[in-house]
Amino acid sequence: MKRIFYKNFFIILLSDIILISFSWYFAYLLRFNFVIPEYSYYTIKYILPLIIAIKILSFYFFDLYQGMWRYTSLIDVVNILKACTVASVTILIMMLFVHGISGFPRSIFIIDWVLTLFLISGSRIGVRLFVSFSAGDKSARLLWKNFFKILRTHHHQGKKLLIIGAGDCGEKICREIHDNPHLGYQVMGFVDDDPSKANLKIHGIPVMGKMDEVQVLVKKTDAEELLIAMPTVSSRNMRKIVARCEKTGIPFKTVPSMTELINGRVTVKAIRDVAYEDLIGRESVKLDEERIGAYIRNKRVLITGAGGSIGSELCRQVCRFSPQSIILYERAESPLYEIELELRDICGDVQIIPRLADILNPLQLEKVFYEERPQVVFHAAAYKHVPMLELQPWEAMSNNLLGTRNLVEVSRQYHVERFVFVSSDKAVRPANMMGASKRLAEIYVQSQNGNGHRVSTRFMTVRFGNVVGSVGSVIPLFKKQIEKGGPITVTHPKMTRYFMTIPEACQLILQAGSMGQGSEIFILDMGVPIRIADMARDLIRLSGFEPDADIKIEYTGLRPGEKLQEELITDDEGIVQTSHEKIMVFKAPYREVDAINGKLDHFLSLIVNQDGEAIKDFIKVVLPEYKPHRKVAVGE
Repeated sequence: MKRIFYKNFFIILLSDIILISFSWYFAYLLRFNFVIPEYSYYTIKYILPLIIAIKILSFYFFDLYQGMWRYTSLIDVVNILKACTVASVTILIMMLFVHGISGFPRSIFIIDWVLTLFLISGSRIGVRLFVSFSAGDKSARLLWKNFFKILRTHHHQGKKLLIIGAGDCGEKICREIHDNPHLGYQVMGFVDDDPSKANLKIHGIPVMGKMDEVQVLVKKTDAEELLIAMPTVSSRNMRKIVARCEKTGIPFKTVPSMTELINGRVTVKAIRDVAYEDLIGRESVKLDEERIGAYIRNKRVLITGAGGSIGSELCRQVCRFSPQSIILYERAESPLYEIELELRDICGDVQIIPRLADILNPLQLEKVFYEERPQVVFHAAAYKHVPMLELQPWEAMSNNLLGTRNLVEVSRQYHVERFVFVSSDKAVRPANMMGASKRLAEIYVQSQNGNGHRVSTRFMTVRFGNVVGSVGSVIPLFKKQIEKGGPITVTHPKMTRYFMTIPEACQLILQAGSMGQGSEIFILDMGVPIRIADMARDLIRLSGFEPDADIKIEYTGLRPGEKLQEELITDDEGIVQTSHEKIMVFKAPYREVDAINGKLDHFLSLIVNQDGEAIKDFIKVVLPEYKPHRKVAVGE
């Protein structure tokens, strides 16, 4: 069913009537060299209503009022060409058989056809170009590229696809599929809940219905695959969409969220399977790019742990802001090699400097800082596996605490401008070695700015919870267990954790780094904590199975050092909201650097002896908030 009345319809109709009238009149002007004979004025007025009526009906028949002008494509231009041709031929035939064409110069009809085609196409393309250039879409400049190829391939065959989302993203995907038949897709229609788009067309493809009708639309179009083209949809709505897609029984995919798209461009190559990340964080992070660029652009940036989950994503995000160089500081050879290759491919003119080195080796740190002179440091290198570190506390203290001290000292020595330490929610009232080592490292970083110390470096900390899909997280483990047919092992039915996606976390780290004046701890808004058991069920459903029926969930009890619930702040930390809606900050009391260094020296002796119990006993003395893990039974 064609839709007639919608927003701006009468404006479009009036615009077409004006352009049709102008075309008819101007055709006479051109034919008579801008001096129209008196007898022709009566003919112009007499026939004009018929001309308008026939052309408007032809435009309606060829769906010129079903498309969205901001998505005008060559397919729409082809439809305009057909509509104008049919209208002109109809007018000529009616004049010939009803009135005869005496008194009508034959060239008038040809000139009018050309003018109508030019003006109607131009009005729509003009809107498209204006919107595209306003949004910075360079593809608008190539609107007429491959014109005849479009004509030849408009009806190519391929896997039948329904696109969910008739917005900018869906339009770009549809356009790319039309331009590239080898992609093997045939777009059958769009699905969108926006009533203003109902029954309209994009590149000649109809918006067929709402999301709750998707099962009917799949049967109606014989669709073989669904594509969720909504990169900014909320996680809550994404869950609803995924649930609807699952009921259709056909494969469904999605495009990455805007936080995942480093260059902001959506292409068919970006299409991937729906992942758990899509269910918890599709909202785009609003960044003050000017403020971030002010401290990164044309600077030498060093990132520790550059091959890890957070470190590698920080590298990708930093590339967006055109630093002079990125120094990849990593002690694992293979991850360092992989991120180096990736960055050389995506970072253009940015100098990529891989350094295979360890923060525990002061001589290596000294050499890298002397040779590269970094101006901004992001410290993401850390041991994070809670049960593993609980069994070997000397490794937690060595890598997470003493390694941080080494990096802080060399950063001070070489007058780094900004030092951003990546911490964890496990540092809040720590119950394990990982959290205790991070909290002590926080205190050490904070102590650098204050108490009369004249330090040019601004030291700051960013604290957040778990990131989805990072190395060692539960999601890769759950996926492996699902592949084996289960069961999925969850430690406790009441266990909850805060989660955010890796790109979101890294973008907020960059934003927080632009705000710090020294000694702050920035806390990222992690939203609502998620039950691990619920996460397991979601992953089972995404894999095409039913929880407890196809894949069992077993509860194994808390492991060493684990809490039931994590915290991001304590009641007495005096949290203050920053100018960014997702970032909070607090300044804890200063600690004396010399006193902290004395305690770290004592830790060093305990680490050398690998005396785990002595380390834990000493932490209780220097960190009163440390409360060792208490075993919680599954039934509690």
